[in-house]
Amino acid sequence: MFIRYLLLAALCSTAYANPQATRDDLEIRRVLNVPRGTLRIAKDPRNNALYTLRQDGSIARINLATAEHAPAYSKDDHGIRSGFTGFAIGPDGSFYLASNRRGPRDSGQFALARGLLLDADTGERQWEQLDPDNLPADVPLDDILAATSLGRDPTTDTRYALKTNGDITLVPKGTVYTAADHDLSRPSALFIDDAGTFYVLKRIDLSSYNIATITKGAVDPNSGERTFFTLAETAPYERCDCIFNHEVNGLVVSPDNRSLFINSGSRTDHGEVQDGKGAFPDLRETALTAIVLRVPTDARDLVLPNDRDALRTQGFLFAEGLRNAYDLAFAPNGALFATENGPDRDMAEELNWLRQGHHYGFPWRMGLEDTPQQFPDYDPASDFLLPAGFTAVREGYYHDDPTYPPPPRAFTDPVINLGPDADAYRDPADGQIKDASEEGVRFGTFTAHRSPLGLVFDADNALAAPFQGDGFVLSWTEGDPEGDSVNGPFNDPSQDLLHLDLAKVGDNYEAQVTRLVGGFSNPIDAEIIGHRIFVLEWGGGRGLWEIVLPQAATETAVAEAAGVVPAEFALAQNFPNPFNPSTTIAFQLGHSSPVELAIYSSSGQRVRTLISGFLPAGHHRRHWDGRNGRGERVASGAYLYQLSAGTFVATRQLTLLK
Repeated sequence: MFIRYLLLAALCSTAYANPQATRDDLEIRRVLNVPRGTLRIAKDPRNNALYTLRQDGSIARINLATAEHAPAYSKDDHGIRSGFTGFAIGPDGSFYLASNRRGPRDSGQFALARGLLLDADTGERQWEQLDPDNLPADVPLDDILAATSLGRDPTTDTRYALKTNGDITLVPKGTVYTAADHDLSRPSALFIDDAGTFYVLKRIDLSSYNIATITKGAVDPNSGERTFFTLAETAPYERCDCIFNHEVNGLVVSPDNRSLFINSGSRTDHGEVQDGKGAFPDLRETALTAIVLRVPTDARDLVLPNDRDALRTQGFLFAEGLRNAYDLAFAPNGALFATENGPDRDMAEELNWLRQGHHYGFPWRMGLEDTPQQFPDYDPASDFLLPAGFTAVREGYYHDDPTYPPPPRAFTDPVINLGPDADAYRDPADGQIKDASEEGVRFGTFTAHRSPLGLVFDADNALAAPFQGDGFVLSWTEGDPEGDSVNGPFNDPSQDLLHLDLAKVGDNYEAQVTRLVGGFSNPIDAEIIGHRIFVLEWGGGRGLWEIVLPQAATETAVAEAAGVVPAEFALAQNFPNPFNPSTTIAFQLGHSSPVELAIYSSSGQRVRTLISGFLPAGHHRRHWDGRNGRGERVASGAYLYQLSAGTFVATRQLTLLK
């Protein structure tokens, strides 16, 4: 859904937005205006420097003190020309860029099937698909690539013709083999070798395919110079001839700096057939769409195959069934969350707790609603949830669909919104707009068509109650606060910043969702530094806004002085940070436990163990003097510290500056 609004961005007003807070203890100011096409903002965790990414690949650094937006890197540095959609910075300062391109027409890509003769009298053949990158030595590739749709069997002097529908016919007539035999749609060439072996070739026109590239900019710890290279690239995968190509976009680096998580959005609105004007018969989604991938941050030149089983076997497939997880972020407890853009039907947009191997329902289920097209005799004329102004509805993509595949497995629910905000829904039984929290209806998670973006968490516990450790999310689309007169959220103003007070309930999370700031103009991304959230706008005057929230006071120190036993386990952000020459790490234990507190390098190597033993319940502190286990001073840079206490594990980052 978000892609559609991005395409309409040129229609946005150039007037400045005027965001307003819903609480008196929030402060709002415009920091500066950003150039057109700026779509991502990220911070360098080593020093909290903010950077922005534009669609043309240019990266700028923001100086908050002077309100300046200075060029930092360009496409001449990283070598990618355009198509950028994602930007993240790891704990060690490495940049990660996601870009997408359509492949060239003359790419040399092809698919190949071989038919070995089993019985000369009957013409029976054994057909097999060949791997173009690992062909047997006896395959005459040059001859095959030079072949046409006509072929001659030299063992019998019989001539054959290959038809565009895949049939292989005798000349002048008589079908011998069909596409069902060799399993290639719309093949382009037939070659028969001296032994009478058939080869059917399909040239792949990559102009109808997407290729996503993940570029890494690694920092030399000694010189500070950044070197860009390809971390991973997808195999070509089929695009939709429509507006629903969400492509690869959202990126996030794990707190331990070992893994990069990558969203690859769907190519359909709701799992309908999108065959690319006949190029991809009966195709809905592909192996590389509607998933979240996980790759090691120390990789180079990985190839991500368009094969779901291969992705799973190689350990790259992290989660499935996600329509478009455009933004991903880690909560303070290490849980990974992602926003989810919903379809053109009035179905909820989601916030999901992402876990290895889970399937989140797309396209069979979005929010907590089943996609009706999967059921027999679906009649869109009686579907109250189809807004006429949306593309998938207007183009007839919602229809009776007898071939819609059955759901593959059990699904994981999205986070449940307990209200009071962003939880309006249209009742499928009567078409009326209702409020889920007022009606007592389970709702997962946000009002339809909000397009949630810009997910951040108070990972440093820098905010005061009631925000400490919580999440915040933007919503892109303008809604209608008093009705349903626009193509956006109904009875919901949207274009705002929401507070997410998450609580673990059973095997999932529930959230109290409250609107904090409204009145942005297409807010597209956010970043958090301490008690300040920075909001990047795509529309209006394209402002960068600073939202100042209440800062954490000294409640913890008071509790320590009074000897109050904490109710739960927690690991605080070190102070000072960055530091030189020493810093303090505070943590609390809800009950007595074996404890290990250790320092790690950004590559995951243990630097020093500060605690290894049994500690009582209560508040504890340990100092680190910037030395390793041998007493040597370590180099400047980002490090991780991890607390393990029974089943509780938490990791945070600290930075040593010299």
